[in-house]
Order: sequence, then structure tokens, then C-alpha cells
Amino acid sequence: MAYVANVRTFVRVYELGSMSAAARDQRCSPAVASSRIAELERHLGARLFNRTTRALTPTEAGQLFYDGAREILSSIETAEGRVMAAADAPRGTVFVAAPLGLGRRVIAPMIPAFREAFPDIAVRLRLTDRAVDMSAEGLDLALHLGPLVDSTLKFRKIADCPRSLVAAPEYIARRGHPRDGAALVEDGHDCLNLRFPGATEFRWTLATPEGHRSFAVSGPLESDDGDVLTDWALAGLGIALKPEFEVAEHLASGRLVRVCEATPPLPVPLACLSPTRTSEDPKLRVFAERVEAACRAALA
Repeated sequence: MAYVANVRTFVRVYELGSMSAAARDQRCSPAVASSRIAELERHLGARLFNRTTRALTPTEAGQLFYDGAREILSSIETAEGRVMAAADAPRGTVFVAAPLGLGRRVIAPMIPAFREAFPDIAVRLRLTDRAVDMSAEGLDLALHLGPLVDSTLKFRKIADCPRSLVAAPEYIARRGHPRDGAALVEDGHDCLNLRFPGATEFRWTLATPEGHRSFAVSGPLESDDGDVLTDWALAGLGIALKPEFEVAEHLASGRLVRVCEATPPLPVPLACLSPTRTSEDPKLRVFAERVEAACRAALA
């Protein structure tokens, strides 16, 4: 198993571009990660990385070895999965990412029951509203709201997620109640936008009597955390485009109300993404099944 650990560490160093980052990922010290790479280099008789004080870059030999190393690990995981499936004892670690709102409200709350049912499966949950690079970040699964961008990933649709444009009664009393998308733009409403690095323009696609139409919206406040936008909307600072499950309790209590009802936003697909078919790995299969059931219940 030492060779497998060496290969796995090599792959993570290659993908993350950092010995310390790979060590954190593999739950070992940088010294152990470095010794694994050195041992692998001795075994292969070739240097796999060029090391300087500022950078760690793969050599030509490292680039050649990477694809084969990924295949080695994939084959081992598939073989292990078959054995575990035969023994009906899934075990291992699931690395999963989810949007902040979904993760906090749906995924994290289901983990205690999941761990009780499958105590040999560890879960590493990463919550972010940013797009994730599944390969670079070593993820097994990612919950994704929106259309699929990376066509190399396996896409398993869970459900359509309804969305609403919402604002606090205090904001409406101050700025008026926009009835449609055109009023958002024409009346200069403060729209609360989810911004990530590289975003240049915000457009909300709404369902109009003439069909789907995209509206360029703006406002003084932006964040990369969807829950921050909800808090700002509750404080009367603007209008937010939110998944219904994230604001259902606030709509029920009247702290938020729907606006632009004549041109509602389109629902977005909620899907489970993975680099490979989850059915090939028992731990991923049972985790994905529990996640999908929890998500469907939350969106029902």
C-alpha cells in the first residue's frame, strides 16, 4: 500500500501544484508528502518535479506519469468498490462540495443520520457558491445549481429548483413594488447580486409573456455568499434572486415578499456531478442516494 500512497500523493501534488496543499489533502505532514515523492522518484529513476523556492512544476517525466497514475488509482478504487459491494460494507472517504445555502440547510443536516447508517464512511464537505474544479480539488461529488458547463462530468439531475425575486416590505415601502423585469431596470431598483471573480455583468433571465428575456440588473451591494444576499434583503437593502427553499421560511413569515410576479425567474436544475459513475463506488452510491432523497424532499 506504500506505493499506492506514493502515487496518490504524487497525483495530488501534480493537481494542486503545492507540496503543502497536497499534504493537507492527504492528511499528512509536508515532510511525509515530500518523502513519498522522493521514494517514487527513486523507484522510477526519474525526477517528477522541478523544485524552486517559489514554484513546484512537473517535469516531462512527471507529465508522462500523471495520466497513468490517475488510471492506476481509478482501477484500484473500482476494484476496492467491487469488493466492498460484495461484502455490503461501503467504507472510505467522500469528498463533496455544495452551494452554501443547500449545504447548510439540506446536506449538513443529513450527515448525522448518514454517519449512523454508514459509520465507516467519512465525509469531507466543502461549502461554496463558487464554481469548483472537481479534478483540481479532488472532489468525488458536487451538488450544482444551474446548467452544466463541464461536459466531461457525469450529470445526474435531481430536480428543478424554483426561484423567486424577493424583497423586504421595508424596501417595497421605500422604493415601490416592481411588477415585472422591465420595472427593475427602468426604475433603477437595487438588485443584490452574487459576484465571483471575473464576473462583469449581471443578467436575470425571467419568463415574460413574449418568452424568456434577459434583464441587465445592478445595485450597490454584491457578495459571493448567497446567504449574505438573503440577510441584506431581510434588512431592506434590495431585491434578491433566491432559490425558494432558501427563503421559504421568510416568505411564510412575511419578512420577505415576492416581487416581479408578472415575470418570474426560471427554475434551475439541481444536479449531482461526478467525474465517474457513482454506481461504480459503493460509498459514493449510498451517499449520492441519501443526498438526492434529502434534496428532493427539500424542494418538494
